[in-house]
Amino acid sequence: MSALAGILAQRGFDISGSDPKQQPVLTQLRQQGVRVFAQQSAATIDAIRSGTSTSPVVVISSAVPESNPELQAARTAGLKICHRSDVLAALINAQPSIAVAGSHGKTTTSTLIATLLAATHNDPTAIIGGVVPAFASNGRHGQGRLLVAEADESDGSLVKFKAQLGVLTNLELDHTDHYPDLNALVATMQRFSKGCSRLLANRDCKVLVEHFAAQHWWSIEDPQGASFAAIARSSRGDGTSADFYEDGSCVGTLEVPLAGAHNLSNVTAAVAACRLEGVSFAELQQAVAALKAPGRRFDYRGTWQQRMVVDDYAHHPSEVAATLAMARLMVSSGTSPLPEQPQRVLAVFQPHRYSRTAEFLDGFAQALSSADAVVLAPLYSAGEAPIAGISSAALADAIQRLAPGLPIAVAADHQELTALVARTSSAGDLVLAMGAGDINGLWERLSQLQEQGSSLPLLAA
Repeated sequence: MSALAGILAQRGFDISGSDPKQQPVLTQLRQQGVRVFAQQSAATIDAIRSGTSTSPVVVISSAVPESNPELQAARTAGLKICHRSDVLAALINAQPSIAVAGSHGKTTTSTLIATLLAATHNDPTAIIGGVVPAFASNGRHGQGRLLVAEADESDGSLVKFKAQLGVLTNLELDHTDHYPDLNALVATMQRFSKGCSRLLANRDCKVLVEHFAAQHWWSIEDPQGASFAAIARSSRGDGTSADFYEDGSCVGTLEVPLAGAHNLSNVTAAVAACRLEGVSFAELQQAVAALKAPGRRFDYRGTWQQRMVVDDYAHHPSEVAATLAMARLMVSSGTSPLPEQPQRVLAVFQPHRYSRTAEFLDGFAQALSSADAVVLAPLYSAGEAPIAGISSAALADAIQRLAPGLPIAVAADHQELTALVARTSSAGDLVLAMGAGDINGLWERLSQLQEQGSSLPLLAA
């Protein structure tokens, strides 16, 4: 929503919005001329209407409930109300666009594509679900030919997008509050892909190979039969060296500064998309070496008492497994992008949604069992009603059944979580906070402990 607001403001629209939380992105929006209200009330709609002779259009996301007072006031006033995806579709469909979709990696891949295009003087417009380090924002109003957008599948609205190039990273059941099964997700993604002029897809994903007919495929496993491939020569905790292939022929080597097989796949997709848009490999080869992941993707926040704290958005078993595999590679390889070499991985995980936790309880347990120790935050409901028997404690039990000797602790609230992390971690630990809720505040809470000296909150008996 904030990326759309900023881009529309820069394109000359009169934009207003509201957010009760004080966030850095609001400062950026105000600088771009966006009027930001600190409260969400019916009075906001009255204030906006009184300042213009034109009837405002109200844009909402799927996260806005019908009970929202601004939405109710807008309906009472008879204002036109449209979904966020309608505005994004209008932007995507108005110019040559690259839309990145898939269950995992779409924020990173769309970030990498936009970054590579900007670094090679193609000046893209970008609308991304995370902060792009090169832009210090999740949105960018460019003057170039291309628009790069992250196409979110969570509510099915991406079927409205008509991109010049669609990119499919992978498919796996998620968002079980919207999709009853994998077939329903596949059907929605097939509708999205048919709306794209061309499709670039990941050949290493069996679901994509079985259900989609892409014009171009990429792989990190086998260059034969793929339009583009990157085959690792060496994998380290601070990155990967890989030979890059086009139509089966090696055209050069990429020095990828992001660790993990999943990041190698994301970079391969990004380079492939740029090559399909005519960017030279020599330019991309140089630009890849300077790539950075988006915010909340293995995001080093700082060091607290010799513990390195990293924040990550992983909230699906596959994402948790990939993130932990990357962390373990940093421990085992003796190399990492962190200021000190980590000796151990403490996974701090916050389950996100009752429905997702219920569906993937065993998968989460399997993924988390690869850590050296686990601390679980209270489940983040995201507005869902509780499901009997589903909780962080239930997840702890599932982990313990798989790994009886693994140290596991469950926090009742964020104060206890901070205390548990402080007491159970050791100097040299990589404290890896994962989840899509409010777990990203762990670093700030640990920093407050630092300011308070050695005083730690007491744990309940």
